[in-house]
Amino acid sequence: MPLADLLAPDAVFPSLRASSKKQALQELAHHAAALVGRDQREIFETLLQRERLGSTGVGSGIAIPHGKLPKLERLFGAFARLEKPIDFEALDGEPVDLVFLLLAPEAAGADHLKALARVARMLRDPAIAEKLRATRDAAAIHTLLTVAPASDAA
Repeated sequence: MPLADLLAPDAVFPSLRASSKKQALQELAHHAAALVGRDQREIFETLLQRERLGSTGVGSGIAIPHGKLPKLERLFGAFARLEKPIDFEALDGEPVDLVFLLLAPEAAGADHLKALARVARMLRDPAIAEKLRATRDAAAIHTLLTVAPASDAA
């Protein structure tokens, strides 16, 4: 599944302000709720519940908070570049400044895992991460995330 199917242009936040992991998740839940027509609290609680299992901070300044919601119609992604890196309890102990939120329907199964893997693969590419950190333009970030390089067109 291409990221263009997950990430709408209005789901890119190039300079999100958050001073903590909790605040970052609250902000993302707020934006996601407006875009998917769901309750902000429900999204936030779903994300917190997943974080209790272990941090979704995957290392190299990247976090991929995710969760499943009942009655969600399709996979949904949102991307935020944080104004300042924050402690996300990441696996490598490094602060996080790139966050990709992924919400999936309860029955998503393999599609959810495939989307997580694709997001992780893309964000872990040092060249892409560097470009994401260098731009504050939402449209440019969206293009960078959704126009897959030729080698990734599987």
